[in-house]
Amino acid sequence: MTIRSDRWIRRMAEQHGMIEPFEPGQVRTVGDRRVISFGTSSYGYDVRCGSQFKVFTNINSTIVDPKAFDKSSFVDMEGEVCIIPPNSFALAATVEYFRIPRTVLTVCLGKSTYARCGIIVNVTPLEPEWEGHVTLEFSNTTPLPARIYANEGVAQMIFFESDEPCETSYKDRGGKYQGQRGVTLPRT
Repeated sequence: MTIRSDRWIRRMAEQHGMIEPFEPGQVRTVGDRRVISFGTSSYGYDVRCGSQFKVFTNINSTIVDPKAFDKSSFVDMEGEVCIIPPNSFALAATVEYFRIPRTVLTVCLGKSTYARCGIIVNVTPLEPEWEGHVTLEFSNTTPLPARIYANEGVAQMIFFESDEPCETSYKDRGGKYQGQRGVTLPRT
């Protein structure tokens, strides 16, 4: 496996639609406003989250069960900022839509700006031939409310390319999250 560089990421995005919308450089300002950076970096791509959030709440005191997830465990919010309660989490989807090539595995890591504030980003790997908006989970590990900014950088995708295609891709298996749009809750 090879970690792919900024040149490879640009080529795959521009020629094969791997990331849409795609930012070929690293954006640190929008107009005259500083933002948490997003776009292509040396060996990855910094994604943004959209403005729709699902914030976890214990108001209904249900059990968290991935096989029978209770949608009422979330409060839907929309805006340029999301406040995550202490020791809780929120879901959001990337602005970017991904089409992962058959020879590529993509891993997501949180950005240091958020990590230094006790906000952890969790995403499972993007498997070969998966496509969709990535559902991001933001955990607020602090005893204080935490702020997430929509349409700014929140996590970095790192692309690993194999020298041979996988035998069975996510698409071949008919993966349950294939083609997801927006925030997607657990499915069985």
